[in-house]
Amino acid sequence: MTDVEVDKRTDVRSGLESYQGLRVTDVCDGMDAVGLEDMGQMSRDIRPLWRDTENFKHRIYGVAHTVRFVPTQRPVPAQTPEEFYEWMSDWYGQYAQGPIRDQIQPGDLIVIDGFELGSVGFIGSNNALSWIAHGAVGAVTNGGARDTDELIKQQTPVYSRYISRTIRPGRIELDATQVTINCGGAVVHPGDVVVADGDGVVVVPAAKAEDVATHAWRHATRDKEKRRALYGQVGLEEDWTVTT
Repeated sequence: MTDVEVDKRTDVRSGLESYQGLRVTDVCDGMDAVGLEDMGQMSRDIRPLWRDTENFKHRIYGVAHTVRFVPTQRPVPAQTPEEFYEWMSDWYGQYAQGPIRDQIQPGDLIVIDGFELGSVGFIGSNNALSWIAHGAVGAVTNGGARDTDELIKQQTPVYSRYISRTIRPGRIELDATQVTINCGGAVVHPGDVVVADGDGVVVVPAAKAEDVATHAWRHATRDKEKRRALYGQVGLEEDWTVTT
């Protein structure tokens, strides 16, 4: 990671709370206001694995912590089932870690580029929960997630392109962490702000994060005021989405 990227991560992290409560749509409107029309929007195929319609626990925002995987060309050796487990552990340790847990900082949002890498599940019930334990707020990938029943039960915020089933050994290798990646057609630099909810995922360039948040809140506040008035007209009881 370059010094510029390190500085951007620090700057964004200090003002990250300005994104709390903003929707993806608000952020997209804020991007429009600063001249970033249609930029940073990940493919519609990348969706939340689950949605909490009461408290919106699936909604996340954080500092981009990027990971990129590539296909392997290492042959899988002939081995007994007993040898397989040692080989599997070795593969994870040598070739397919990522993200590196000790590098995760509080507020990081893990963004994994694993596009077109077959049936591999980059995000699972175990590793995703370990990232949360190290301070991450959730994970996004243009690849697949597995163990999805447990991920949903754990309410681990995950956004993926599809559901997968297999593990990394014999299929993929870690290429790099904390580098610029393409995830769902959006450029993601380490330290950018990533916001995800039921409408998808949007990436805000770190250099524009403060301005985008300011304009996003202008749209969000106006929307809340108008919807609150409409609640009264149609006889809906006010809820936290129009009062906070």
